[in-house]
Amino acid sequence: MSTFLQSLLIALRALRVNKMRALLTMLGIIIGIAAVIIMVAIGSGASKMISDQISSIGSNLLLVLPGSLTSGGMRSGTGGAQNLTYDDAKAIRAECPSVAEVAPTVRGSAQVVYGNQNWSTVVNGVTPEVIAVRDWTIVAGRNISQSDVDGASKNCLIGQTVADNLFGSSDPIGKIIRVKKIPFTVIGLLGRKGQSPQGQDQDDVIYVPLRTAQRKLLGSQFPNAVGAMMIQAQSAGVLKKAEEEVVALLNQRHRVGPGREADYSIRNLSEILAISEQSTRVMSLLLGAVASISLVVGGIGIMNIMLVSVTERTREIGIRIAIGAKTRDIMLQFLTEAVLLTTCGGIIGMLLGVGGARLVASVVGWPTLISVQTIAIAFAFSAGVGVFFGFYPARKAASLNPIEALRYE
Repeated sequence: MSTFLQSLLIALRALRVNKMRALLTMLGIIIGIAAVIIMVAIGSGASKMISDQISSIGSNLLLVLPGSLTSGGMRSGTGGAQNLTYDDAKAIRAECPSVAEVAPTVRGSAQVVYGNQNWSTVVNGVTPEVIAVRDWTIVAGRNISQSDVDGASKNCLIGQTVADNLFGSSDPIGKIIRVKKIPFTVIGLLGRKGQSPQGQDQDDVIYVPLRTAQRKLLGSQFPNAVGAMMIQAQSAGVLKKAEEEVVALLNQRHRVGPGREADYSIRNLSEILAISEQSTRVMSLLLGAVASISLVVGGIGIMNIMLVSVTERTREIGIRIAIGAKTRDIMLQFLTEAVLLTTCGGIIGMLLGVGGARLVASVVGWPTLISVQTIAIAFAFSAGVGVFFGFYPARKAASLNPIEALRYE
């Protein structure tokens, strides 16, 4: 029989004799492993939720907003002015080679009525490019066409929330709804997007042709003005170049000279995504680090119990050395016992951690993401704790003088 197998059998026998003490010793490791898995699962779930919400806006995007408006010495915030136009959007699409699509929009709210049902929602005036820029799908019907925009037609796309509240389970395609008492034909149903990073329901929306919104629905003293432009770069690699091209073109069109403040603002949504992901990653690491402290505490508990075990079994150690056991055999015996304790505790902790993470997800409703890698690292760490904190007691046992050990009472 191999030395390791003998050590394993002796360790199992010792743990079986002291079941309650072994369980209490493992408790720190069990709690530590479970806490690490649950905390990291919560952090990873939050990170994925934020990433999905930001990604739902679209990829490789720049957001251009009008500048502030000064009136009577009072300045409005960003977007207060109406100095971005549909012509600006067409110029960007035509003259900026790094830009793939441009989707100008105007936005307002309205009461929508169908039969005896009504719903207050967000109305966006858009062009056909908005579907590609927002990475949206149309699950039924068709998209708004350029002819719808040019002719200011009374066709519209509706989101899932609007469809649920107005039509229930009925097919909305071809139905007539009234937006601010103006009849619109539903020509398409948008796929479900979920919440935005700000917590807004992205499916609670109606898309109408841009010209229709400007001229007939939302109204404005500047009929060609748009409230924002979403610009999609050809790829992530040219996003910065696309931003430079857009800035140069808008500065030229708006006569923004050197040293003058631009009358618009431009935001890189990919940078916002990167910052948010980095923040949630740091949060996950902090949660994992805090939970790992309990593993260290559990390891110290194991070391204390192992030192007690060495003291209790001093005479046994002396007998083993006297009949020919080598120093490495004694050390292997106590190391095996320590690793066995942490491994058993690690397995129980993994099961409790996975179950706890799923319980949090189902009861609290907080998204969790259980990673196999996290479980493997936590388990390896628990075994490492056994080796690290079991080494000193094992070394102390192996270095006992056999004569003194045999005399120990």
